[in-house]
Amino acid sequence: MAPRTNDSAPENEENGKLQPVRRLRTRPVQGRSGGSGAAAPWGSPLPAELGGGKGEGGGDETRVAALRRFAAAARRHRALHLAGCAALLAVALTAGSIALGDARDNTGQHVAPASAAVSPGLLTTGDLDTGIASLQSHLRDQPRDFGSWSTLGLAYVEQARTKGDPSRYPQAEQAFKRSLALSPDNDQALAGRAALAAARHDFEDALKYADQALKVNPYSERALCTRVDALVELGRYADAAKAADTADDRRPGIPVFTRYAYVRELRGDVRTAERVLRQALSSAISPGDLAYVATQLGQLSWNQGDYDTALTHYARALAADENYLPALEGRARAQAAGGDRAGALKGLEDVVARYPLPGPLVELGELYESAGDKVKADDQYALVDAWTALARANGVNADLDTALAAADHGDRKSALRAARSEWDRRQTVHTADALAWALHVNGKDEEALPYARKATATGFRNAAFLYHRGVIEHATGNAEDAREHLAAALKLNPGFSPLGARQARKALKDLEAAK
Repeated sequence: MAPRTNDSAPENEENGKLQPVRRLRTRPVQGRSGGSGAAAPWGSPLPAELGGGKGEGGGDETRVAALRRFAAAARRHRALHLAGCAALLAVALTAGSIALGDARDNTGQHVAPASAAVSPGLLTTGDLDTGIASLQSHLRDQPRDFGSWSTLGLAYVEQARTKGDPSRYPQAEQAFKRSLALSPDNDQALAGRAALAAARHDFEDALKYADQALKVNPYSERALCTRVDALVELGRYADAAKAADTADDRRPGIPVFTRYAYVRELRGDVRTAERVLRQALSSAISPGDLAYVATQLGQLSWNQGDYDTALTHYARALAADENYLPALEGRARAQAAGGDRAGALKGLEDVVARYPLPGPLVELGELYESAGDKVKADDQYALVDAWTALARANGVNADLDTALAAADHGDRKSALRAARSEWDRRQTVHTADALAWALHVNGKDEEALPYARKATATGFRNAAFLYHRGVIEHATGNAEDAREHLAAALKLNPGFSPLGARQARKALKDLEAAK
């Protein structure tokens, strides 16, 4: 199954004072090279950093349509190498979004005043597209405003993350470079570069830039949070716990609290993670914070197989923001696990119709496949390939996405190459699990077993990890251990995957029959 994209909590550097209560966590950005493709056939009056060239504002429906056309073409012409098509996909996404963005700008869309345009609060409140348009307008008049260049870069990163459009990342990079050229040591741009590196899954650089930002401003909330994210994603869990404590001491608030909770969850301390998240929720005021933290609580409950509680948290998130994508996806996943297949299908179809990201695409494909509709399932898996190609074309390291999706639904050899490459870069429980499973599907179970054990070594309660370990133990003749871990997976979260849970039950039944 494709990895869940880990979302970052909203961060507002200038949001004033927050209650100094120890709270909690956000899922770190993962979590998941300059763009390719020819220029659009029409020009843009803006430089690349202001939205000219690739990915000018909005255009969600056009981007989704382009992805679907690309995937359909890939299915009809399997001989055409996917990497060669990535440039065509990037052009399709770019051209469509520029066209729609220019059309909207020319309709007299309201542009916020410059005072609003330069506020980082635009990243957490209101309409992100409008905020970007405001920043662009302001920077045309005030091109030496290094703070607004940095905020624009952060807005592009957020837009790429929430809308599944990696073509925004090169623009973000240029905006941060412009900001640093105007003011070489400004911590906002350094922290922004750290966030961009994390979004591209370049966690070594994320840590480097976060440390640089913290030398300038030890209280930078964004840098403190990204430093925790980077250490987590590099598998340095003890260092991540210390970094979370430091962040909690310096800048207690929802972005820090969510990181704090996730570090505890990774070490198996679910009780503390839940307590901190509930404290964070009690302090949340803005719709964005409410939706974010409630969704994290929903995810935590789902991981423990408590689907009713998860649905309650997702309902609270959607009451705050009815369009909050992670809550919509989480609700559909909980519905599927609880037996509401119709509700889950409708929910995931709505999600991928707007933002075709790997996680929900694979979830939807597996729902179709579990119902016997292999054609529709393959359509979703082909879209994952298309997204991965686009992500790589825009500097995102997508090896973990590739390894997990391809191991079950694609080219097994490419899955193993990607998993080995990712493990060489960073050794986390997630990369250990991905490598173990990729080795298994390639018939290398003896080599896979140590990695499957590493994936469960920290105490992180994840049913998919336990399932993978149990299957690998079964394949290596460790029947008793296999029964233990397959049973543990199903006890923890009996609906962890439409296909995996069914296969886990079958494997466990076979083992019991062979006793």
